[in-house]
Amino acid sequence: MRYWWVNQNQTFRQEIEGGYLWSPKRSKNGHRNPFYEFMREAAPGDIVFSFRDTRIAALGIVTGYCRESPKPDEFGNAGANWSQIGWRVGVHWKTLANPIRPKDHIAALRPELGNKYAPLTLAGNGLQGVYLTAVSARLAATLFALIGSDALGVAEVADDIQRTERDAPAPERDIEEWEQRVEVAIAADASIPETERAALVKARRGQGLFRDNVHLIERACRITKVERMEHLIASHIRPWRDSDNGQRLDGENGLLLTPTMDHLFDKGFISFEDSGELIVSPVADPVSLLRMGIDRDARANVGKFSQGQRHYLDFHRENVLRMARGSARGS
Repeated sequence: MRYWWVNQNQTFRQEIEGGYLWSPKRSKNGHRNPFYEFMREAAPGDIVFSFRDTRIAALGIVTGYCRESPKPDEFGNAGANWSQIGWRVGVHWKTLANPIRPKDHIAALRPELGNKYAPLTLAGNGLQGVYLTAVSARLAATLFALIGSDALGVAEVADDIQRTERDAPAPERDIEEWEQRVEVAIAADASIPETERAALVKARRGQGLFRDNVHLIERACRITKVERMEHLIASHIRPWRDSDNGQRLDGENGLLLTPTMDHLFDKGFISFEDSGELIVSPVADPVSLLRMGIDRDARANVGKFSQGQRHYLDFHRENVLRMARGSARGS
C-alpha cells in the first residue's frame, strides 16, 4: 500500500462525484510533469489525501490501476489547455465531515514532509504546481491521527479493495468503449476498401493480416521463447486505439507473446528498453510475476529490436507502462 496527496481545487467536484482522478499526460508545454507521472504508479488499495482550499477535504481509496482515458466530459472548460487523452485512476472517496487544515499542524507535519515532491511548503502552505505526489507512511500516519474518527476503517476498506482487484479486477470500460467507437467508425468509412476495413477490425484482436505481418518479423515469444503460433498472440506495441490505420497493420508495431506475457505487456506491467532489457512496473505483484516466470530482481534481456519496433516501444514506455518515467523517477 502506498499513500498519495492530490490537489483538487479546480476539479474537486467532478472527481469526487465521478469516483476518479484524471490528469493530462504532459504539461501544456509538452514536457513531462512528475505530478502527472505519479498517476501511473497508483495501485488498488492505495490511500489518497485530497487537499482543497487549504484543507484536507476527503480521503480516497484507489480502486484500479492507472490507464489511458479521454478527458472526462464533466470537466467542461476546466483545463482548456490540457491534452484530450490523459491518465485516469478510479478512486472511492469519503468526504470528511471536519476537514483539517495542515498549516495549523505544520510543526508535527514538517519533519515528515521530505525534500523532493513535497505536498506542502515548510510553512504549511499548499504548492500550486502539485497535482498528485507520494506521501511517506510516517506522514500518512500523522495525518490519520489528526483526521481522527473519519479515518477509522479506511485501511481495512483499502485492504478489501486490494484483495477484490487481485481476485476480480474491474473491467476497463472506458477503454473498451473508446476502442468500440473507433471500430464502428472504421467499419462505416466507405473511403477505406472493404478488405482493408476487415483487416483493421481483425487487427484489434491481433488477428488476420496484422498477425501475419508480425510473424514475418517475430518468430517466438520474446520472454518464454515459445515458437508454436497456436500458443502465441500478436500484440500491438503501440495500442490499436492509439494507432492510425497504417500503424494498426504494421508488423513492426507488434510482438508475438504467450497469453500471460501479452496480458502483462498490454496492461503496462512490463515493457522493454530499446536494448532489449525487460522493464517491470513497480505496481506489478512480485509473487504473481515469479509464478509467471518473471523475476523482477533479475536482469533479463530479450534481444534486439528493429528500428521500427524501437519507435513503437518508445510510445509504449511513455503511454502504457505503469511506471513514472523521466523526472518523477530521476532518470
